[in-house]
Amino acid sequence: MTTDSAPRNTSSEDDAHLKKLGYDGNFNRSLSLWGTFALGFTYLSPLVGVYSLFAYGISLGGPPSIFWLVIVGTGQLLVALVFGEVVSQYPISGGIYPWVRRLSSARFAWMAAWVYIWAVIVTVTAVAEYGTSFLASLLGLQPTKELTLFLAIAFLVVALIVNLSGTKALARVAKIGLAAELIGVIGVGLFLILFERKNDFSVLFDTFGTQGDGSYLPVFVGAALTGLFLFYGFESCGEVAEEVSNPAKAIPRAMIMTILVGGLSGLIAFLGYILAAPDLASIVSGEDADPIAGILEASLGTVGAKIFLVVALTAFLSCVLSLQAAGSRLLYSFGRDKMMPGHQWLSELSTKKVPRNALLVACIVPILICVLIYVGQDGLLNQITAFAVLGIYFAFQSVVFASLLARLKGWKPAGPFSLGAWGMLVNIVALVYGVIAMVLLAWPGTSGNFLADWIVLVGLALVLATGGIYMMIARPGRNSTIPEGDAVEIAALLREG
Repeated sequence: MTTDSAPRNTSSEDDAHLKKLGYDGNFNRSLSLWGTFALGFTYLSPLVGVYSLFAYGISLGGPPSIFWLVIVGTGQLLVALVFGEVVSQYPISGGIYPWVRRLSSARFAWMAAWVYIWAVIVTVTAVAEYGTSFLASLLGLQPTKELTLFLAIAFLVVALIVNLSGTKALARVAKIGLAAELIGVIGVGLFLILFERKNDFSVLFDTFGTQGDGSYLPVFVGAALTGLFLFYGFESCGEVAEEVSNPAKAIPRAMIMTILVGGLSGLIAFLGYILAAPDLASIVSGEDADPIAGILEASLGTVGAKIFLVVALTAFLSCVLSLQAAGSRLLYSFGRDKMMPGHQWLSELSTKKVPRNALLVACIVPILICVLIYVGQDGLLNQITAFAVLGIYFAFQSVVFASLLARLKGWKPAGPFSLGAWGMLVNIVALVYGVIAMVLLAWPGTSGNFLADWIVLVGLALVLATGGIYMMIARPGRNSTIPEGDAVEIAALLREG
């Protein structure tokens, strides 16, 4: 793996690179490496992921489920390396969509991005909904359906206001969120490990009989979601590429940092909760459905637990902010390439140099979904979000697959970040990993309830079907003049200088 050691590019050089790709530089390049990393990290949000999945993982697979963080983190690092090579050659706002388009075809890119945008919109809705319980607890309020709806909308609107304030405001809040995340996961995790440990490290290899009389392997595989739900968000570093200074070098580094620091943070937090749990057996059995709250209360005291709530709220808000920003840049990219109705409206920038109208869509649609959740049946949130992670992994592997196809046609990445001779091998292994991950995510349950068991595949199938029908009827992009499948040609152009 190599990186260019030349002096840092100026904004004009960044825009000259963009010009070769067919675009004018209209954004303010105010995101540094650290601002970009903060955006990706708060999207990945190990605090949100661990808090949401700790009880699930332990109750299903026992303490050994922690090893899924290592397995998935390694696989996603390979994906991030592939992304790094792509964005280094194509530092274009929108991420998934322009990468697949330039590596493969506009139609393939449109479908990948169609799935991804819905997955992001559902995810931002879910994070806003889940964050309401922290705010309600901090305010001492009972989390009713009405209060949950009101607070979720408040999360979305506050994030919209910050995003509309400009890229600098986005970076500033993302950095605050990064600090909150590091305190909430690494700080608290280390405190629990060093000062509140009630279990020995050997407990990490104790299944607590979760396998019953059978083999533990199926149980362990079933707990894969513990890691699979955590390791995404690093791609958002590339979705704001045209707002990053020296993006061809900074974004690959930010992606890798997001995976490594996010993975280590999540691992420390998960380990801390396991070792500090006063009654692991009750968590494994499912009797303690919200174990982290009890662990924090017992370890930090009432005041400490309240402080953690403030930290957690900051992390949730930053996560909503980053998700909203990422989704809006994809919508903007769609609009700029004339790939959907209202494309001119979606591609407009405000005086703050942010995609104002795309941001409105990324806020209003989640609000409508929040209303749907409010009037719908209990458990609807879990059902409609079940496909989101699979949708995101589908979009990820679209990039990995398109990258492999381009390599087979002779593409040798020409950006300053390159894996060199290792590129093909890493690409293949990343694709194999991604396919296995999608199989694990889509594997139906065994409850006997069709909707509950098949909701992940049903959700993805609906999104793919509607996207396919729309693409055939509306023929998005028929007026677009932006190149597609030009990876080999652009690589040659960039090497010529």
